[in-house]
Amino acid sequence: MTKLVPQTLELLKETKVGVLLVDKPTGWTSHDVVGWVRKQVGVKRVGHAGTLDPLATGLLIVLVGREFTKLQDTFMKQDKVYEVTAKFGITTDTYDSQGNIVQSVDWDELKELTKNQVELAMKDFLGEIEQTVPIYSAVKISGQKLYNMARHGEVVDSLPSRKVKIFDFKLLDFRSSEQDKACEADFVVKVSSGTYIRSLIHDLGNKLKVGANVTVLRRLKIGEIDLTGSIVPVSKRLS
Repeated sequence: MTKLVPQTLELLKETKVGVLLVDKPTGWTSHDVVGWVRKQVGVKRVGHAGTLDPLATGLLIVLVGREFTKLQDTFMKQDKVYEVTAKFGITTDTYDSQGNIVQSVDWDELKELTKNQVELAMKDFLGEIEQTVPIYSAVKISGQKLYNMARHGEVVDSLPSRKVKIFDFKLLDFRSSEQDKACEADFVVKVSSGTYIRSLIHDLGNKLKVGANVTVLRRLKIGEIDLTGSIVPVSKRLS
């Protein structure tokens, strides 16, 4: 695995092949990051190992050159660690704060939610679970990506599901504010490849009968690779 050691941007500009760790900013797509790296190193053959939603930040492994892009599956099949903030009481169509609200709970009901209730519900998601993929995802049905179908208003009768594993699910902080009439929680979660954190939070909200959506998501680790040595893109001018 020595050849998989991440390189600096400066070194990649010279070698034109290698692995770059990027701390993806919120608002960028994973494709934006790939385009930025292409421009920086002057190589067309660039890919990434594991899409992050535009809302999400954190570790994105970028592969430069054919020798490394063909190793994409090696990285994508690794376990992953995330930090996530959930807002309870609001359900959206995308399962995150960037979507349209489809259901909400009155504060009189939401204020009854407790830290102990959240921790108890979390236990049901540990281990191997069957997870339904969100409609706003890159999973394909009949050759079409689900998020494209959703954006065009196409009805999907049955969303695909997959078996995933939740290795660790910890509650870092629970906040309920009478003044803001809001209830939020921070978590850290370690999951198998293919797990949708948005779906996990959505399902937790349903379990608690109040709904929930993701407001902050940050990927900390892929396999044994973390954010150490990662770079933050300084420009989104990809042309």
